[in-house]
Amino acid sequence: MTIEMVAKAAGVSLSTVSRILNGTAGVREAKREAVDKAIAELGFVPNPIARGLAGGRSMSIGVITQAIDSPFYGAALRGIEETLDPAGFSPLFVSGHWNAATEARCITMLHSRRVDGIIVLTGRLSDQALADCALQLPVVATGRTLSSPGLYTLNFDNFEGARLATQHLTDLGHKQIAFISGEDEHPDATERLRGYRAALEEAGLAFEPKLVVPGAYHEVSGMLAVENLLSSRQPFSAIFAANDQMAVGAALALHKRSLRVPDDVSLVGFDDMASSQFSLPPLTTVHQPNYELGQLAAQAMLQLLAGEEPQIEMPAPRLVRRDSCKRMRG
Repeated sequence: MTIEMVAKAAGVSLSTVSRILNGTAGVREAKREAVDKAIAELGFVPNPIARGLAGGRSMSIGVITQAIDSPFYGAALRGIEETLDPAGFSPLFVSGHWNAATEARCITMLHSRRVDGIIVLTGRLSDQALADCALQLPVVATGRTLSSPGLYTLNFDNFEGARLATQHLTDLGHKQIAFISGEDEHPDATERLRGYRAALEEAGLAFEPKLVVPGAYHEVSGMLAVENLLSSRQPFSAIFAANDQMAVGAALALHKRSLRVPDDVSLVGFDDMASSQFSLPPLTTVHQPNYELGQLAAQAMLQLLAGEEPQIEMPAPRLVRRDSCKRMRG
């Protein structure tokens, strides 16, 4: 089955069918319907490789994630894939492992694969490195705010999300709130710490450095952070963990010490991973739209490829109240 047979059956020109398949130009609805009907009746399946060669494209988009097995990034990758697929593009996923040199090698490898654009999910590449890459092909990057030709960025308001999480605990009467931070090298970790401190200041509470314990955005680090916090004998009634994975580890450490959530310690996470609503108790957390992040990044890429300036913004953070927090007595 060929594109010529589709054009003949639909009563349109070969170029009209090509434009409809590639989405490169507007076509009257009547012609589009005729082509769609012919494709359905003939069982025509477009050849993406041939389409790409005809349009000078590989019909593939490089995606640099940080960890393919991450619950957070996994949802974002699904959002990218499910958005690119209807447009005829296939994602090529590679992991940067939070290492700028590895991410740079990923960029080089994706260039060699002749991808049509690159999506970078957060990462350690410098702003200049991203801007330089965007001079050669379209780039969409998340986790930062940057303006440069061929480059579009999406950034979540981590400061406000952390402020909302901490404010929820202060509104419940908690005055000694521990914070499990992310790694200092992560811009989102810095912003979440800043939001935590801002909420304390708004509540008239002094910032206590001993209540801030380092984490590394995975479950084990959350568990170790709480074990260290308990060993320090620094009193606290609530914990705000900078992501849900660390909150899960924190809950386990509390359980091992026979401390109950929320009766003894209230607990708030960040990200609203799908599993958080099924934890015991269900976790109060800040919703970060990870699946939508992937969708929006892919939409921005498709708009760049079409020669358009994306007008896409991340949704504002919101607190999801569940059962892991309790009002202080007295």
